[in-house]
Amino acid sequence: MRRDERGGTSVPALAVLVLLGVVAVVGILGNKKHETVDLTTLTASTTSTTITTAPLDAEPFAGTTGLVVHPRAEAALYSSPDADAFGKIGPTQFGPTWLPVVEQTDGWVRVLLPSKPNRSTGWLQDDGLDRATSSYVIRVHTSSRTLELFENNKSLGTWKAGVGATKTPTPPGRTFLLGSIIDHKRSASPIVLPLGAHSPTLDTFGGGPGTVAIHGWPNPRVFGAAISAGCVRVPKTALAHLQKVPLGTLVLIDSK
Repeated sequence: MRRDERGGTSVPALAVLVLLGVVAVVGILGNKKHETVDLTTLTASTTSTTITTAPLDAEPFAGTTGLVVHPRAEAALYSSPDADAFGKIGPTQFGPTWLPVVEQTDGWVRVLLPSKPNRSTGWLQDDGLDRATSSYVIRVHTSSRTLELFENNKSLGTWKAGVGATKTPTPPGRTFLLGSIIDHKRSASPIVLPLGAHSPTLDTFGGGPGTVAIHGWPNPRVFGAAISAGCVRVPKTALAHLQKVPLGTLVLIDSK
């Protein structure tokens, strides 16, 4: 886990006192604002919710530094640093919530969110967050119908993949690995890796909220076809590699 380090410079004693007084006032106001946010009034960002006031990702095909964060407790989401809270994010979704950081500023991080609409983001105060780094990137190409996995910019493999059909496309843009589910009652694929993205045409699917996922498929004819309801279907060999990828890892979906 990595924390930012901050230094300082020396100034005359009176200036120090003035600066400390200003910092104290700002700190009190900031802490007061943080403490007075009533989380019970805010909508939680989950795969089942829509938060129309969430700011959208302005660079949906850009990479990241690999930094991911985990809120230790329910935390408020802001449209910009020190702005009003528009939602909240909890510490668990499909297991622990790890979110990729797409922007940073002093004391704040901007993360991708699992709620609708696709490309939703939010700012979190960085106190109360665990930090880690994922060295992996997953790339899905819907035209060539392939999935690539990289670690430290080195390819670990490329596989043919089944992607969304014309009427139920796999949504483009950057998202992330939200969870890892093993359910042997699922005949098509006991292993399902939900992403923080949603079908643009289906509100629900299979009793769930239309969350896009990476998973296997028993019939190999689907690999390389535009045939799914939006999910990415991959061979067992690909799924075995993807299971080792940590939550929060960036997933880039494009039309290549």
